[in-house]
Amino acid sequence: MSDTEVSVQVGSQPAEMSYQRRSPWASMMRRFRKNKRALVGFWMVVVFVSIAVFAQAIAPYDPIEQDMNVILQSPSADHPFGTDEYGRDILSRIIYGSQISLMIGIVGVLISVVVGVGLGTISGYFGGRTDMFIMRIMDIFMAFPSFLLALAIVSVLGPGMVNVMIAIGIFSVPTFARISRSAVISVKNKEFIEAAKSMGASHARVIFKHVLPNSVAPIIVLSTMRIATAILTASGLSFLGMGAQPPTPEWGAMLSTGREYLRTAPHVSTIPGLAIMFMVLAFNMLGDGLRDALDPKMKL
Repeated sequence: MSDTEVSVQVGSQPAEMSYQRRSPWASMMRRFRKNKRALVGFWMVVVFVSIAVFAQAIAPYDPIEQDMNVILQSPSADHPFGTDEYGRDILSRIIYGSQISLMIGIVGVLISVVVGVGLGTISGYFGGRTDMFIMRIMDIFMAFPSFLLALAIVSVLGPGMVNVMIAIGIFSVPTFARISRSAVISVKNKEFIEAAKSMGASHARVIFKHVLPNSVAPIIVLSTMRIATAILTASGLSFLGMGAQPPTPEWGAMLSTGREYLRTAPHVSTIPGLAIMFMVLAFNMLGDGLRDALDPKMKL
């Protein structure tokens, strides 16, 4: 072996070793950091979550405190976002409303993940009649438009935030079930799954230790995007009077009451509408970034 060949092999070793040491998580984070839109969405979500967590310290006024002396006041130094028809500070109501929107979105999606992923995993792993039975039920739910299904569920259960979260959880179950089923089917016939079965591992152990960890990427992406859908749906239900009830500072309800004052005080409905738009946009941008980062086809 010549000296040139030795130098080439020695010089290429660090690069090869660094490539081998790069974990999938590090590669995913590298792709995510390169996506400017995803970073914008991430920091927008961080801002909204921070506002919700520290709402009590940030809000300048009580969100339900009425002051008849400043009814429908335009934005000013004392009230940066103005006041509503009862003299309540809109900025404070927007800040506290972020808590409600995030809670409904996260809890509703959590219900969908637990039920939908559970059904989808069982369906994809066992297949056969079990798969057919579960998927046909999911098809029935998917035959209805999501918002109409949520509206029907809330109409049966009655208005209120808890029932809205249940409705959002139910109408998102078929989507999670189908996504998790597809992911499980693509994983269950891999060699490491067959090896685990041949060593006598139970179905539960194979599912929780091998199948689900390797099927989690599309579920994470869908969960992030579904939070945006849940927030939008909850706002729509509240707009129709089926969600949070007065005087709860919920953005959809604020948007609904402000319709009557669009000519005289447009800020009453415009500001809650912008808050809904930016929060939904933030989660959608974050979800798009996660999808690009977690998609193996996007590896550099």
